[in-house]
Amino acid sequence: MRTVYPGRDDVLRRADLIAAGIRPKQITRAVREGRLLRVRRDRYMLAASTNGIDRAVRVGGRLACVSLLVLLGVFVLDGSLLHVHVERTMSRLRSPDDPHQRLHRNSQKGVVLHWWPLSDSSASLGCVSLFDAVAQAVRCQPVRAAVATVDSVLHLGLMTWAELQSVFEVLPARCRAILRLADGTAESGPETFMRLILRQAGLRYQAQVKILGVGRVDFVVEDRLIVECDSRAHHEGWEKQRSDRRRDLAAANLGYATLRPLAEDVMYNPDMVRSALGGILRTLGRQA
Repeated sequence: MRTVYPGRDDVLRRADLIAAGIRPKQITRAVREGRLLRVRRDRYMLAASTNGIDRAVRVGGRLACVSLLVLLGVFVLDGSLLHVHVERTMSRLRSPDDPHQRLHRNSQKGVVLHWWPLSDSSASLGCVSLFDAVAQAVRCQPVRAAVATVDSVLHLGLMTWAELQSVFEVLPARCRAILRLADGTAESGPETFMRLILRQAGLRYQAQVKILGVGRVDFVVEDRLIVECDSRAHHEGWEKQRSDRRRDLAAANLGYATLRPLAEDVMYNPDMVRSALGGILRTLGRQA
């Protein structure tokens, strides 16, 4: 795998610091002066992290699952919670924000713990490997979101098909359908969700189609309907809206209708999007 992991070498043991030539008194002084962060017993970081690794280590584990994938630019449905891998033998878990407060079931809000053993021994002190992060995310998310995550990993070139197949070999057999639904063509999570809607509806479609005079579109459905998966993250600003509207005019001049559902509707209201697709295609069929 060709991934460079965020913060992979940021977490150090006391022995690592001493081996680097830093004397115990210097370690103590660096912590006191704020140049070195003592995250928890025998775990240090050179500076406070803003990517969640420090919080995961403070809990007593490693950054894992969707929390790590977000740092790599991979699509996940919900990255708001802190996902932490914890060894089964680990005790005295702490709050991610307060090393003096124990992490109990009733104080675990905002933290998701992953206890099952890791499959890849290349995990660092700060985060699990990409292999395990993907395996965790597949089990942790709803099916459609898991497909979108796998699509994103493929599209970004973080793993090959062969590497992903090895991930699914360590997962329960019921998960393997997720890999069969992925193809790596989607450039965003909403595009994967839309592809699954089209597939479930039994509609003919092509993805990432170049149309002369219009440009590349996300989907062409039943040879006559263009579907563009807009999202706030990629389509902000009036200039972009002007460009999109002119593309729609150019497509209409060629006989295409265009549907631009919001990403939130594609992901959370698939029935509404499916109904809109059916309505437009029925109208286009009557006009043909």
